[in-house]
Amino acid sequence: MDLRGVRCPLNFVRAKMAVGRLTVGEELELLLDEGEPADSVPRALREEGQAVLAERAQPDDGVVRVLVRRMV
Repeated sequence: MDLRGVRCPLNFVRAKMAVGRLTVGEELELLLDEGEPADSVPRALREEGQAVLAERAQPDDGVVRVLVRRMV
């Protein structure tokens, strides 16, 4: 799910809704901007009980890829 350019907290709201549509155990890759979005969205998803499996920064384009697994 491409959330580049989406400001906080709307990027978290959209990510939470997308993860909520998954079945438990399914995974979703999020594309986030570097900085606050890449820090706050994964943290908030963990606080919601989801598993953040990987976070990979792409320094050449300012994108952070986050892999989330629905746990609850």
